[in-house]
Amino acid sequence: MSGLSKVRKSILPEAGDGWAEIARRELPDLPEVEAVNRLQSWNLHVFLRAPAPAGSPRAGNPILPSDVIFVEPPLAP
Repeated sequence: MSGLSKVRKSILPEAGDGWAEIARRELPDLPEVEAVNRLQSWNLHVFLRAPAPAGSPRAGNPILPSDVIFVEPPLAP
């Protein structure tokens, strides 16, 4: 029987979270701009999604409460 593999650390965002809010909460030791850049590069599945249309409650924010947001880089093989 094989052991459990290490799982990449991730979160589900809180309602209304944007990149900056997640960066401040999950990567507090980094400058905000660097932390946001890292999060976006680790989460291209969300970062490259088209933002919600103007007038929508989520306008300009592609992050959904159901998105899995990785808060660490991909694990080495």
